[in-house]
Amino acid sequence: MANYDEDTAFLGQKGPFFVNLFFLLNAIYISTGLHGLYIVFVGASPSHHCRIADGNLSEEWMTASIPNETVNGKLQPSQCRRYSLETVRELSAQGYSPLEVNLTDITLETCVDGWSYSTEIYHSTIVSEWDLVCDSEWRVPFTTSTLYMGYLLGSLVSGQLSDRFGRKKVLFVSLAAEALVILAQSFSNSWLLFCILYFFVGAFQISLYITAFVLGSEVLSKSLRVLFTTLGAFLHYCIGYMVLPWMAFAVRDWRSLLRVLSGLTVVYIPLWWLIPESPRWLLSQGRVLESEAIVREAAEKNKVSVPEVIFSESQVKENSKFSVLDVLQTRDIRRTTFLCLLLWMAINIGYFGLSLNTTNLSGDPFLNCFLSAVTEVPAYIMSTILLKSCPRRPVLSAFLIIGGGFLLLLQLIPESQHTLALVLEMAGKFGFTMSFTVVYIYTAELYPTVLRNLGMGLCSSAARIGSITAPYIIFLGTFNKYLPYILMGSLTIASSITNMFLPETFGKVLPETLEQMQKCRRRDKHTLEEGKGTVIMKEDKI
Repeated sequence: MANYDEDTAFLGQKGPFFVNLFFLLNAIYISTGLHGLYIVFVGASPSHHCRIADGNLSEEWMTASIPNETVNGKLQPSQCRRYSLETVRELSAQGYSPLEVNLTDITLETCVDGWSYSTEIYHSTIVSEWDLVCDSEWRVPFTTSTLYMGYLLGSLVSGQLSDRFGRKKVLFVSLAAEALVILAQSFSNSWLLFCILYFFVGAFQISLYITAFVLGSEVLSKSLRVLFTTLGAFLHYCIGYMVLPWMAFAVRDWRSLLRVLSGLTVVYIPLWWLIPESPRWLLSQGRVLESEAIVREAAEKNKVSVPEVIFSESQVKENSKFSVLDVLQTRDIRRTTFLCLLLWMAINIGYFGLSLNTTNLSGDPFLNCFLSAVTEVPAYIMSTILLKSCPRRPVLSAFLIIGGGFLLLLQLIPESQHTLALVLEMAGKFGFTMSFTVVYIYTAELYPTVLRNLGMGLCSSAARIGSITAPYIIFLGTFNKYLPYILMGSLTIASSITNMFLPETFGKVLPETLEQMQKCRRRDKHTLEEGKGTVIMKEDKI
């Protein structure tokens, strides 16, 4: 296959075609930010206590029927227990007031009549609707995990589908399907149905994310490609993430919120006629004329002349269909895939582990969510600046060492220094956020066009395993508060070392075929051996 970047160099770097496509693809990422974390509000647990189903009791007795208990050093009304309602009724009927009775002598019972929920912050959530509290509290984190399980399936399937049927079709099918499933989710009549639908939300959402990423990597020019896969995609995700809490603030009923989020997707319908298929993918499928038609349209928009022949028929060979086995075909590709899987898993364990382990901020939950999104912006900007002029391997290793190193330092901080410990945790998360940015573009540059989406899908699957594992690593903190930090920090430091065995991609043309990928690997290996030989010669001279 001819080299695509060389054959299309006449298009330039920043013409209207590339700029328009850059903003259109970024606009899609705003939807992933809106849809990715709505469970924070939909699955929020309002303040609650046992319902006292007796209208004959005085307000004083109804308040006294809920015992106080100490939670995290604070005294508050029990959320899962109440004094025996039968005993309370008898005492009230006998004319006693709560002040005249030793309430601690009354037998406790569970909330057999259900719960009463505060509507001060949330009008309704899935927790208040289906009583996902007390003995059923485990269902809330499980609900969140179904999203990541869907991510796992979507990561595996979407790569193969888009490599077979095209980037554009899978992109828009995923976008439409996600909106429809969210709409269906708003009509859920049970927790189980909500979870099943949430699983498919995750599958379609990650498919949308990965396919848009690969489409941008393949169609955009070199200069805009780096900007898109770093600052563009992640920053626009943050825009959606930052808008979400204000939408949840305005719409505080979970069903209405999901319907609004689903309905907003209609604004993306015109993009079907504005976003083209990937010419690289068409070329890899032997569809030369279709690929040339898109390139000629791009040249017309960029107002540049087009050569008579862009892609020679003799240089293009129709490729066979590829599967997961192809990324394990040779030793070099197996090694690259294994190292990428390890990197993605380690980064996700650290990122989601820190996110789950961060102390809940006091104050307004909507403002807290907004601030949480804002803190990721500096990391994306800094990593984007570095990626424009720095090699991938050392930059990624440095960010991983920052993330893991700060976690390992936490065990040295005195327990009284809560602020310093929080600063170190946030510094660690800052490192992981930057690592996210780098590993996406690095992986996309490592794989050839014929396997790029498939490779990205596999790596994203490893990331999902990491995100599913993270809560269990945090659970180890019940045995030793520093054990999760030691495990996450050690894994991250180890992954920063293994990262150095991957080939460097900075300043190199994206590989189109398996053969080109293997040549890059051998060339990189040969460079390392030459470097070692030079060092040995210098030592001999000394």
